[in-house]
Amino acid sequence: MAPNLDSFGRDRALYQENAKQRRIAEREARRARRRQRREQTGKMADHLEGLSSDDEETSTDITNFNMERDRILKESSKVFEDVLENFHSIDCIKSQFEAWRSMYYESYKDAYISLCLLKLLNPLIRLQLLTWTPLEAKCHDFESMLWFESLLFYGCEEKEQDKSDVDIALLPTIVEKVILPKFTGIAEKVWDPFSTTQTSRMVAFTHKLINGYSSVVNAENKHTQALLKAVLMRMRATLDNDVFMPLYPKNVLENKNSGPCVFFQRQFWSSVKLLENFLQWYGILSNKSLQELAVDGLLNRYILIAFQNSENGEESLKKAQSVIVCFPKQWFANLKGTKTISQLENFCRYLVHLAGTIYRNSICSSDVEKRNAREHIKLIVKLLTSVHALDHAVAVANDHNVKEVKALVEAK
Repeated sequence: MAPNLDSFGRDRALYQENAKQRRIAEREARRARRRQRREQTGKMADHLEGLSSDDEETSTDITNFNMERDRILKESSKVFEDVLENFHSIDCIKSQFEAWRSMYYESYKDAYISLCLLKLLNPLIRLQLLTWTPLEAKCHDFESMLWFESLLFYGCEEKEQDKSDVDIALLPTIVEKVILPKFTGIAEKVWDPFSTTQTSRMVAFTHKLINGYSSVVNAENKHTQALLKAVLMRMRATLDNDVFMPLYPKNVLENKNSGPCVFFQRQFWSSVKLLENFLQWYGILSNKSLQELAVDGLLNRYILIAFQNSENGEESLKKAQSVIVCFPKQWFANLKGTKTISQLENFCRYLVHLAGTIYRNSICSSDVEKRNAREHIKLIVKLLTSVHALDHAVAVANDHNVKEVKALVEAK
């Protein structure tokens, strides 16, 4: 079979495979350098494989991206080469319609110019937004761009404003019909849910739109609905295609420096990072959707399996703390009774099992180890209490006679 060649005459499959191997080699080299630095500075014990940004971007990806962006910008400068001077900039178009509006307002209004203006300005605004992405650290605020400043006071004459004048809503309409679709495309095609930095910027920009343009960015708006749907679909695709939790016999994981153990830890902590990233969307996405994806889809389907395949001890307890820190406290603030949300029931049962295992392992141990085990069990009771699993917290406190914490639990 003849090879599938790209536009440069390269075997497409071979080129992609070589590129993949190059990225893997770069990533492993960065990890080795960072590991060496941590060993030299004595910070090796504090590092958790899977929480670093090694998997987020390679230098090759960044270089290729910058080259392609420069090429697109160069080509974009030719877009309006054959357009008359009166129509090749926002200021030129705006001045003509402002003159019409100022001198013949009734005629301007009868011609429904307000409905046409956005369509005329749309290509020019999109051209200025060509390389705009809120995922980048140095991304320009769209409110400081030339098109925004040019249109900021359009239709705001010194005379008394007509409340029915739709020109007043020009900028919110542009946000709705230009910014939101662009942002939706970024959510679908560019955003990496594994990247904490990108997710934080996505969430921050979404809050900015909600708070600043609530008249158009709301649950009833179809463009907002499309954005939220794109975010959910991207999260679901990541969950289905990019999360993997290996299963090894416990004796294989005993050697902490072995390849399987290092890989297992990296996959676990990257899943915890993804859980934290998912839950950054609290307050934007519905609790039902977040609990379905983050708790049912990620915690119960992958992370909990890793817990059950791990050594039961202090390390598992630290991991459980890291998971619980991710949950929004508001989920548990108004719960009635003694039970937590149903999706966390399996995780809470694991914590109860962990308490029992820690106790059994300490029976024939020294007094110091017994005291440590008791402190760990107290911590488990506090963790169960923090997610409002009061039934399980009381059961653990009773089984292990943890009086100090039992009173606190019963008070809740």
